[in-house]
Amino acid sequence: MTSTYQRGLRDRLLAAPVVPAPEPWRPVFGSYTASGHAPCAAVGGLLGIGFAVHPGSGRDLVMAVSHDGHGLFDAVSGERIARDREPDFEDSTPDSAPDLTCPGLGPVAGTRVHIAGLYGGGLHLGTGDGWFLSVETPQWPEERVLLENGGQFHDKPHGEGWWHVFHSTWSTFRAAGFSPSGRTLAVATSSDLTLWIREAPAEGPR
Repeated sequence: MTSTYQRGLRDRLLAAPVVPAPEPWRPVFGSYTASGHAPCAAVGGLLGIGFAVHPGSGRDLVMAVSHDGHGLFDAVSGERIARDREPDFEDSTPDSAPDLTCPGLGPVAGTRVHIAGLYGGGLHLGTGDGWFLSVETPQWPEERVLLENGGQFHDKPHGEGWWHVFHSTWSTFRAAGFSPSGRTLAVATSSDLTLWIREAPAEGPR
């Protein structure tokens, strides 16, 4: 049985519409829709995602593992810069490795990338300069992704320190989190990948 307080929190989440992520975050794959949703890249049969760093430019890269193979996205431009439609069977999904990794491709070939999604694992849920992410399910099985900075959904109104930036209604949620650099935010479902990017976060006090 839920308490009055718990029901109030659930109602608050259910009432919060999807809104654009606040500045300095911007969507990678185009402009926001009229309903506030960030555009996405279609990745059919998506199983999980992981982050890597381009050895030349230092840009964040996002690796997507799906039933149709492996793909690598430039997190700044959104361009798919490498694709392997037929990876070796033993490396096709991360559950084949004890550390849930798959071999990198393109500019990160020769390395292994940790993949979070259907088979487990996780991504960073916070950055060094105060951004946090939480995934809530007030109405199962639909996950809501909340971006937070200076507030949480249980203590401030929507739009004041927390923003409902993604609502998984059409596909199964796989993973959400920040890149290790803190410059990229990713949400993956079984059918698509959504990315937001920002400039390099400022260094905190030493």
